[in-house]
Amino acid sequence: MQPELVIDPPRLPRRAARGHKGTFGKVLVVAGSRGMSGAAALTARAALRSGSGLVQVACPAEVQAVVAGAFPAYTTFGIRQHADGTFGEGVTDEVLELARGAEVVAIGPGLGRAPGTQALVRELLARCDKPIVLDADGLFAVSPFAEDYKRTAPTILTPHAGEFARLTGAPAPESDEDRAKAAVTFARHANCSLLLKGPGTLVSDGGRLYINRTGNAGMATGGSGDVLTGVIAALVGLGLSAFDAAALGAWVHGRAGDVAATALGQTALTAPDLIEYLSHPFRELESHW
Repeated sequence: MQPELVIDPPRLPRRAARGHKGTFGKVLVVAGSRGMSGAAALTARAALRSGSGLVQVACPAEVQAVVAGAFPAYTTFGIRQHADGTFGEGVTDEVLELARGAEVVAIGPGLGRAPGTQALVRELLARCDKPIVLDADGLFAVSPFAEDYKRTAPTILTPHAGEFARLTGAPAPESDEDRAKAAVTFARHANCSLLLKGPGTLVSDGGRLYINRTGNAGMATGGSGDVLTGVIAALVGLGLSAFDAAALGAWVHGRAGDVAATALGQTALTAPDLIEYLSHPFRELESHW
């Protein structure tokens, strides 16, 4: 079955004039570990810059102060940890309790790949009934992707080519046509919305396919994917479906990168720059309200 080709990114929902911070969605970010606190901070900051009313970061206790000090507008919660600075054993219930108050949960940036961390990710996928955006080390925990990892709640997976190869257990497709076929097939099989990063980022839910045309090589820099995770999570919290949030998030992220590259050049572009330039695509989208 050929997927429906979606040409234009979805519209940004209009903000309610009488809304408050609870109106615009709460994002829980489950991220970070020793040496990778920046990933959690980037994701959370990007979610706030993308319209989320509230953002909370659940991170190992050791890095809580670092994450909290990186930006004053989100809250943090320190989780029991292993001696290696990753999430400890038996903390799933703590994280699930935090997730109860959120509209969406972003899992993976900077988590690390310790066996206990991988087990935590898989437990959260199985027991959390909220939409989940899964990226980075969160994807590693479910690779290769198995039938047991399927969810009925909305799920967005955001792999780059190497992560996609681990998820499928097959070499990453190279041609545009093969990439599109593989993305649609995987999304259908995994019952998820898949965002396959790369030049011409693809988004599919198994029935539809969106090909993103924004972005540039300057965005190939550490932390860029963490920013994208935060953008998408915020859009889910604002009420968009998983597919629409992933498609619009890809466009916004790439457009911010294009505006930033015009101002700074591609060589000097960094992930924090992407966050600062997110205002430009959102202003463009608001002009259509």
